[in-house]
Amino acid sequence: MTDTDTYIRQLKESNPLREPILSEAIRALHLPPGSRGLDAGCGIGHPALLLAEAVGPAGHVTGLDISAEFLIHAKEIVNKAGLSAQISFKEGDVNKLPFDDDTFDWVWSSDCVGYPTGELLPQLKELARVVKPGGSAAILAWSSQQMLPGYPLLEARLNATCSALIPCVKGKKPESNFIRALGSFRQAGFEEPKARTFAGNVYAPLSEDIRTALITFFNMLWGEPQPEVSKEDWAEFQRLCQPESPDFILNLPDYYAFFTYSMFWGKVPGRAV
Repeated sequence: MTDTDTYIRQLKESNPLREPILSEAIRALHLPPGSRGLDAGCGIGHPALLLAEAVGPAGHVTGLDISAEFLIHAKEIVNKAGLSAQISFKEGDVNKLPFDDDTFDWVWSSDCVGYPTGELLPQLKELARVVKPGGSAAILAWSSQQMLPGYPLLEARLNATCSALIPCVKGKKPESNFIRALGSFRQAGFEEPKARTFAGNVYAPLSEDIRTALITFFNMLWGEPQPEVSKEDWAEFQRLCQPESPDFILNLPDYYAFFTYSMFWGKVPGRAV
């Protein structure tokens, strides 16, 4: 398992790859200027910066995470950005939010609530509880990638044994998978539930930030050998995805990759009298 310090470093290094696609997803929500929202499972705070930008200086974002270490880094990032008046943080569990009913105008969660599998229905009901009637709740997560151009079969096999997902999804019911979230939104009583997938892409020549982000993603997705991965596939992964290899795939002059984030969201109905 990845230790906390390594994971924090990976989140920082991979942010340049995630940020444009998260910005696009946030724009699609049309968050009201001046509104107050919750970033549930905020991690080290990068999405909170984008959410604060969306609601403007009159708005406010509260970031919540169960990890005190993550929140230390989140506060540093926000202070450095000069947004500490617009963004605050609180330690807590997304399954039992430490907020009163009807506290926020909206709630957002990226790569956390329901991802990659989980008991999403009670989590959605808990998110809805803290949102005012007529407000919205949105969850989104990484949903696919094509990062090894020219090696589709190898990548398919690596994805099928993905070290980032296999420990989380093995033995779980298909309906508990994040991509089935639309049904949970309906069951939780959300109005007008929607789903949309956003695609990001990169191509050569790569900036140093994007190159580093891709190397980090290679390791986050496939970097820990799994019993299901053959020796041949593991050797090929190392040949293509290790920077010291003479065949490192990011050195290709025609390198191209894409990845997707999928978002589900809906409107919180009025309270029953």
